[in-house]
Amino acid sequence: MKTKGYIQVYTGNGKGKTTAAIGLAVRAAGAGYRVLFVQFVKGQDYSEHKALRVFENITLKRFGRPGFIHSTPSKEDIEAAKEGYNFVLDALRSKDYDVVILDEANIAVFFNLFSEDDLLKLMDEKPDNTELVITGRYATERVIEKADLVTEMKEIKHYYKKGIQAREGIEK
Repeated sequence: MKTKGYIQVYTGNGKGKTTAAIGLAVRAAGAGYRVLFVQFVKGQDYSEHKALRVFENITLKRFGRPGFIHSTPSKEDIEAAKEGYNFVLDALRSKDYDVVILDEANIAVFFNLFSEDDLLKLMDEKPDNTELVITGRYATERVIEKADLVTEMKEIKHYYKKGIQAREGIEK
């Protein structure tokens, strides 16, 4: 990336945080940028994985187990997130990527898979010319304060409440 990179946070209880990050990844790839898309917590397969693999300059890494964390994370959940955290730390320090996306990193902090201080450290490690995007509900005040751009996705109405399940290609 030839210009200064900033820190973006997509948070809130509404749908679309990961989708927005994927859109940015595709846009950046189209501009020739090298993109690292790291997913925390999510271990199951989603349609976006197939789509992102089409791009030679997007690297996708997942550090989650299949299934959702509803209360207390397992030891395996914590180990997967810490492995992902260390991977991202090394990737930022390598300066090999123009855009680094940390999908569900806020959720990883919320479930204590790694600490808020750890996430703030990743933000500090961001090279000047790297764009860093952090997604997930429950962004902390300190993360929001440190970011340059924060977008809150707010749920106003959702068809899940009518019993509509996640659909392939739309929600998964």
